[in-house]
Amino acid sequence: MAWPWFGPISNDMSAEFGISLDQVNWLGNIVALVYLPSAVLIPAVVSRYGLRRCCDIGVIALLLAAWIRYAGTSKALSSNAAYALLIVGQFFAAIAQPIYQVLGPKYSETWFDLNSRTTATMLVAISNPVGGAVGQLLSPLVGDTRQSILVLAIITSAAIPFVLLIGAAPPTPPTFSGSKKSPPLLAMIRAMIGIEVSPEQHMTGRERTDFAILVLVFGVIVAGTNAFAILTGQYMEPYGYSEDISGLMGACLLLAGIVAAIATAPLFDRVFTHHLAITAKIVVPIIGAAWLSLIWAVKPHDTGGLFVIMAIIGICGISVLPVSLELGCELTRNADGSSAILWFAGNLFAVMFILG
Repeated sequence: MAWPWFGPISNDMSAEFGISLDQVNWLGNIVALVYLPSAVLIPAVVSRYGLRRCCDIGVIALLLAAWIRYAGTSKALSSNAAYALLIVGQFFAAIAQPIYQVLGPKYSETWFDLNSRTTATMLVAISNPVGGAVGQLLSPLVGDTRQSILVLAIITSAAIPFVLLIGAAPPTPPTFSGSKKSPPLLAMIRAMIGIEVSPEQHMTGRERTDFAILVLVFGVIVAGTNAFAILTGQYMEPYGYSEDISGLMGACLLLAGIVAAIATAPLFDRVFTHHLAITAKIVVPIIGAAWLSLIWAVKPHDTGGLFVIMAIIGICGISVLPVSLELGCELTRNADGSSAILWFAGNLFAVMFILG
């Protein structure tokens, strides 16, 4: 929720805190930038300390982020002091976010069998869009910007106790792969660039090419969605759309995608198990065409058309995320390593899209 929270209220944030729109954008950019090294380190941390301890680190970072951000809303602070606290809060949020995203496929591999892994991966993968959708809806509706930040802190604190439900591993692994530790990320990178590794970590030339294409496509899809969530208000308000409508457009994209992902993941587990790559080949061109259509659709008095395009992007873009993560596992035989590389690419491209 922390990343897109300020998108719909960017203009109000700028006016109330006395900061520029570029500074508001950096409240999102800092999440993506800190995400990059964090994502690379997570496979090593989970290998050493396990799933549960890694999640505990994320919870501590979330709690710090929530209330440091709220401390920045004090009217006794100068604009620079308030902004510094907001940035520090976002920094801690950026440490927490990749932990839960990158660990999704590893958690699925550890706890679920082959008939439910895609669904489990889907549930973790859409948790970020769920938070984004809630953020897009709530941030412009819960009062002024200072009250909005307080609401974000309360929601974050209320969710934290659920980490106690996360276990390190089941008594009996559900699959053979779930009983094995993932190879180090460095070994996977060596395999990706063709350096000789152990036989179980070896990737053929076709697998390396397929994974490179997957990283590129996944990165662009994630980056497009995240960049739009942050810049929604700045894109839409010049054409006469209010902050509430801009937030609803972002939420429409995310909510439509969440419903589609929930509906399709069980089908991929039980019916289309061997058709994940074909699905991606069909869906990705539709996503590209929908984004391209915004060149002509973003204009005054076209609310209905924009909501339809947002729904199409969400349905196709978010439902393909768990498919991509499972394909990454299959190509690399490394659940947390492939997930780290894919999410790294998504956030790297997001920074490029926003700054570009």
